[in-house]
Amino acid sequence: MTRNRSRSIGVLGAGGLAVLATVAAGCGGGSATAASSAPPKTASGRAATVGISNTGIGQILVNSQGRALYLFKADQGTKSACTGACAGAWPPLLVKGKPTLGKGINASLVSTATRPEGTTQLTYNGHPLYLFAQDQKAGETNGQGLSAFGAAWFALNAAGNQVSAQPSSSSTSGGGGLGY
Repeated sequence: MTRNRSRSIGVLGAGGLAVLATVAAGCGGGSATAASSAPPKTASGRAATVGISNTGIGQILVNSQGRALYLFKADQGTKSACTGACAGAWPPLLVKGKPTLGKGINASLVSTATRPEGTTQLTYNGHPLYLFAQDQKAGETNGQGLSAFGAAWFALNAAGNQVSAQPSSSSTSGGGGLGY
């Protein structure tokens, strides 16, 4: 059976996100995960700001806790189009100082961009990087292929390009919390 993961969560206010989280929590466990996901390390063994990890949709960029990083198709170059409620659901990967890079990361693709509120967001291959609030553990890719806040969201591979693969239906729950 083919499962279409492209879903839309629209524009939600803070209250809507709280209700969404409550509903999602009550829908049972299960999420898009891979057993071998682990937080990235630098060559010296320290935690890396960004790295590559193996997930149910392949090898993708992850943050220091092993959580999937996403690009937002509405962004124009390194200029983020995700602010306000969007940034609550899709928190930007913010950095202070020089980011540390894990194995598989191409240093020439790493940069930063200043967000509208003045914080510094990590970019990779020209894409501002975001987490997804519904990904709570290393390796979860619940945001993959979702359409929210006006455009689609995708994980990135080591080359900095969008990953089109969808999690297998056996690794996701029937109620991801966003289809309601």
